[in-house]
Parts: sequence; C-alpha cells; structure tokens
Amino acid sequence: MLTSYIVTDGRVALRDGLLPTEELARAVWIDLLNPTQEEEAAVQNALRLEIPTREEMEEIESSSRLYREEDVLFLTANFLYGVDGGEFGSTPITFVLSNQALITVRYQTPKAFSVFSVRCQRMPALVASADAVMLHMFEQIVDRLADILERVGADMDRASSAAFRSARATVKANKRDHDLRETLITLGQVGEVTTRANETMLGLTRILSFVSAEKATAVRKENQVLIKTLVRDVRSLVEHANFLNNKAQFLLDAVLGIINVEQTGIIKTFSVVSVAMMPPTLIASIYGMNFEFMPELKWVVGYPAALLLMVVSAVMPVLYFRRKGWL
Repeated sequence: MLTSYIVTDGRVALRDGLLPTEELARAVWIDLLNPTQEEEAAVQNALRLEIPTREEMEEIESSSRLYREEDVLFLTANFLYGVDGGEFGSTPITFVLSNQALITVRYQTPKAFSVFSVRCQRMPALVASADAVMLHMFEQIVDRLADILERVGADMDRASSAAFRSARATVKANKRDHDLRETLITLGQVGEVTTRANETMLGLTRILSFVSAEKATAVRKENQVLIKTLVRDVRSLVEHANFLNNKAQFLLDAVLGIINVEQTGIIKTFSVVSVAMMPPTLIASIYGMNFEFMPELKWVVGYPAALLLMVVSAVMPVLYFRRKGWL
C-alpha cells in the first residue's frame, strides 16, 4: 500500500495508491506498507533512488542499516508494535531521507504511525520538510514508548500487589495460586515489552547519532534542535526501561520465593504425615505376621490394645513436632 502526503497551500493532502510521477515527486512523505513491485518501481522512478528490499532491511550489521548514498540517507531500525492487541513484536522499518522527501518502508503498523498520520493532517507544520517529518515521527514514537512503559509499570505494580496481598492473607489455595500465576505472566510480559522497547530505543539512538554526523546536509538548521531533544528523551526512557527490568527481576525472585515457601509447606506436611504413620505401620506389620505361636493371639483385649497403640504411636510424633515448632 502506497500513501503519499503532499503539502499544497499550507494543507496536507493524503493520496492512496499509485500516482503519476509528477505528483509522487511533489510528496513530502511517501509511506510504503507491504509495497508491491509496481509501487516500489513508481517511487524509485519518481525520486531516482533505490528502495531497500525486505531481506536488506532485516540485516543486522550496522553498515547495512545506516548508510549514505550521495545525498540520501538510509536508516533502518527495529520498532515495537502490537502492544495494545497483545500480539506484540518488533519489525524493521527503513527511513529513506532525501532533500526532497521522506520514504518509510514497513511491513507492520506501529500505533505511532497511525497517530502521526492523523496529527500531520491537522498540523501541516509537522510535514513542512522531509527531515521535519522524520524527526516529528521519532517524537511520536518516543511518546508512544513512554506510554507503553508507564502502562506496563502500572500493570506490574497491580499484579505484584495482588500476589503479596494473597500471600499475606488467609485465602484459598486456588485463589493464591491464581494470583501468583497471573503475576508471573505479567512479569514475563513486562520483561518482553521492555526488552523490545530497549531494542527500539537502541535503534533510535543509532539513527540519531548517524543523522547528527550528517546533519549539515540531512537536517535543516531550524530542525537540528529536535535531535538534541530526542537524544535526551530516549536516554531518559532507556534509564526508565532498565529500572523496570530490574524491578521485574526483583519481583520475579520474590514471587518465586513465595512459591518455594508454599511448596516447602506442602512437602513438610507430607513428611510429617509419613513420619507419623511409620510407627502404626510397624505395629500393624508385627501383628500381621502369621506365626503359629504368638502370645498376643489369645488376648481378649489384643485387638483394641493394638489399635490404641497405633493411635498413640501416631499422635506422639505429631505432638513432638508441634513442641519443636516444626508445625
């Protein structure tokens, strides 16, 4: 899908689909989502540059992700998407920045793209130039990452509070197990989201560093201050994401410790029962032997006496354990 953003008389005109070469050449921002060969060819002919393939976008070496060809910058990084729907992941997105236009090549739709598309139609100043589009897009991505980190932090706090509240209170085992399981799931999601958010911020940091070195030709003077602001914002988000990761690791250790305590209590109960049943089992085994000459066989009170002896031998270990404080 090809979407073109053309600024005319201070207004942003959004055009979907293939356009004549003259109109594509006037676009400030061309967004390619799952582009077809025809769409790639049209953009390449209009702007006289080469669009990277999906295989090239997925290469991990820095020289393949950040490079310059004449006056055109090719910038690729992985971006977090799909957090709201629960099926989140990372997808490579390439920003092709020329003096004439910005081209974005992507195969998923992070929410920041949808939000920025709506914003730029209301605020044409955001797409006044190709570099302005890219930097304001980065601002939107950073804002989105901040919202995601705030939300996962709040989710982690709620889940951990529920787990510790259940551990302290006298509740049914099923309720406590459910709270602990939900906390573990939430902590796993927090770790996954923050890791992918860190990956996105690492990619943004590399892009901004590369653009800073090329800002004399790639970024207009009036937009260069945005780079410093973005670098500062990304650095603060990295610190917050690391804090969330450390907190999630601490809470994970605490929840696993609670689970270990619960399991230890269960094992202790089984151990006490096993020890308490050993003397009665021994007595029953002795009087279950089929020898012909056993003195107790002729006792009138032999059967009730054996039962009483088994009960007493079972109760005595339990009383001993309680006295020692093991129960």
